[in-house]
Amino acid sequence: MIFWVILFSILGSVGAIIIAFFFLSIGKKYQHKLVNCLVSYATGTLLAAASLGMIPTAIQKSGGQVQMVMSFFLGGILFFFILEKLVIWRHCHDETCEVTETATGQIILIGDAFHNFVDGIVIAAAFLLDFFIGITVSISVIAHEIPQEVGDLAILMDKNYSKKKAFIYNTLSGLSTIPAAIISYFVLDLASLSIPYVLAISASSFIYIALSDLTPELHKKVGFKYIIRQVLLIVAGIFTMVLIFVWKSLI
Repeated sequence: MIFWVILFSILGSVGAIIIAFFFLSIGKKYQHKLVNCLVSYATGTLLAAASLGMIPTAIQKSGGQVQMVMSFFLGGILFFFILEKLVIWRHCHDETCEVTETATGQIILIGDAFHNFVDGIVIAAAFLLDFFIGITVSISVIAHEIPQEVGDLAILMDKNYSKKKAFIYNTLSGLSTIPAAIISYFVLDLASLSIPYVLAISASSFIYIALSDLTPELHKKVGFKYIIRQVLLIVAGIFTMVLIFVWKSLI
């Protein structure tokens, strides 16, 4: 299991940054279109992974402690709201993001490192509870990290970092996912009773990102063709998660 935790931690951090760097090498027109498509798809995967996988699994593994699990879920939403207000947990998909107008490159990198550290904990907790939940969570992490890293790279370059330095520094901050996942794997394995509640907090981060960050980004595009494309991609993200759950039930 540790192999899968490390593998998806790498894919969700360094892998996402490499893909994001590639996105910046294509034209602005195609870059924005692809990022918007990824944001729509990521919205679907995050919502489905949290509501259809993480929360039900956390309740089941806690022995049916519904109120306790949902209390941790609610507390997690409040926690991430406070972090975002402190500009530690923030999400941007281009260099014009309002919350980073006064932030320095160092603060952006620290915030990104913290965000990736949390992703590592989420991935480890998910795999410890259930292999298939781990897969769905990892896909969701990768899907929302790519547009996030595109934004981080664009913001750093807007703050006079060269493309090479922005890539190196962002990669270094992204590496926090890997030690976080490894440490969490062994710590949570010893404290297995806490895993359902860690997963509940992880689910709150997914819901929070989907509804407070990604959905408002989608509302910036108006027009019937944008609505149809966004809805189809959100459904595709949900359908991807459902397919994994169906696969699990057949094995």
